[in-house]
Amino acid sequence: MDEQSQHFAWPAASATGVGSMPGTDPAQTCRVVFGELPDLPYLPELPARGPGADLTGRTAAFLVDMPVQTTTRGWKLADRPGRDASRAAGFLSHDLDTLEEIADGYEGALKIQACGPVTLAAALELTHSLDPALSDQGALADLTASLAEGLAAHVADVRKRVPGAAVVLQLDEPSLPAALAGRVPTASGLNFVRALEPVTASERLAEVLAAASAAASTAVHCCADHTSFREIADAGAQAVGFDLGLLRNADIDLVAELAEAGVALMVGALPTSAAVRLVSGPPLPARQTAQAVVDLWRKTGLASELLAALVVITPGCGLAGVSSAAARAALEHCREAARIAPEMINPI
Repeated sequence: MDEQSQHFAWPAASATGVGSMPGTDPAQTCRVVFGELPDLPYLPELPARGPGADLTGRTAAFLVDMPVQTTTRGWKLADRPGRDASRAAGFLSHDLDTLEEIADGYEGALKIQACGPVTLAAALELTHSLDPALSDQGALADLTASLAEGLAAHVADVRKRVPGAAVVLQLDEPSLPAALAGRVPTASGLNFVRALEPVTASERLAEVLAAASAAASTAVHCCADHTSFREIADAGAQAVGFDLGLLRNADIDLVAELAEAGVALMVGALPTSAAVRLVSGPPLPARQTAQAVVDLWRKTGLASELLAALVVITPGCGLAGVSSAAARAALEHCREAARIAPEMINPI
């Protein structure tokens, strides 16, 4: 690993969250995130507010010249934007105004999230069909180009609003493994969309990442089983996020290869079920979570002193499904685990 590859926007031994949080108050949640994660805070997503605040609706607000509408099944591409598309744009604008206020004077890494092109295409129906946009390669290409343009503008807007921030753009791709395996269902539910070619998946991801990379660091997060490490790496992401609890032994060599090449690992070391326990059950020591990360690192065979530089500790997935108290405790827990993990692997 060359020296330059160790330089990330965030400091060593950092922790962050995945993206979603419980509740409906952007200002209160943003203050919690900045308070608990001083080294790598993020713009929280609050899906409890309803359509337009969910991952698909939030990301649809970034699309350029590709209107969307809600249906009884979710979201679809449309000839003209629907009411919930306007709600999504309103939520986004309000959240950015809130971020600008809370982050006034902030200097350091700041993470923002959006749905990646493959997952977005799996979630959006075609304009004149009930099938997902992923089933049409032309629609996938158009959607990718639109998202790339919109996210480049979004990164520029965040940099303008928080001039001291080093922006980190995270693409969430929970449907990527299913798309590659041919497991995304068609509208009828009786069949599946043809499996996406790995090279196509990497190219679509790369297009979006490249559009933002001049002004932001980039990461791809996948909290689904069978994380597509190879395709994410081939897309040029500077960091890859995954749920440690779903990591297969067969993936450890590939994880080690990515880290050795200088790709940061955003390790989802705190399961959601454990986050709930932080406030309603037997206490879970941060040392236990740190130990899980240390155990993973030792399996990679990489130098112990590199852990602090290359690993960011996160919850396993988003926290929208837990209480506000549990979400706050989870962020605090990850911050403490990130602080002590380097000490545990390099005892004095």
